[in-house]
Amino acid sequence: MSDPTWLTPAAHTKLVDELQYLTTDGRRAIEKRIAEAREHGDLRENAEYDTAKNDQGLMEARIRQLKHIIENSEVREAEDSGKVEVGTIATVVDDDGDELDYFIASAENKIPGMILASPTSPVGSALLGASPGDEVSYEAPGGTFSMTVKGVRLYEG
Repeated sequence: MSDPTWLTPAAHTKLVDELQYLTTDGRRAIEKRIAEAREHGDLRENAEYDTAKNDQGLMEARIRQLKHIIENSEVREAEDSGKVEVGTIATVVDDDGDELDYFIASAENKIPGMILASPTSPVGSALLGASPGDEVSYEAPGGTFSMTVKGVRLYEG
């Protein structure tokens, strides 16, 4: 079994709300679309029906995905150890001298306007455990890159 997905309380609430919507209003809306499309005649040549059924399948897959994430998640605030950990924001200076903030967390914690680095990504895994002043490097398709950790702070969402 894999490690649980770390979620901020805000990300957990967002996923629970999405699941609640999809299993109630979302399902009712799809059922209505399918019923309306059925009224248009022969289902073998009914693109509207095919589209609605496809959308229903995609929605049910998302429901299963959300249930899995929620059931296998660890909901908590990040801990302040002074090092880069899941749930922290690492301020780094890259090879070009640019200063960037990376939020170290799984994709479910995505925050608009913030660069997300999954703990399993090359950048995220290189940063995990680093302290301010540490230089880390990682392999990417474009080569080997390095950056210096300038600071670490807790995410406060």
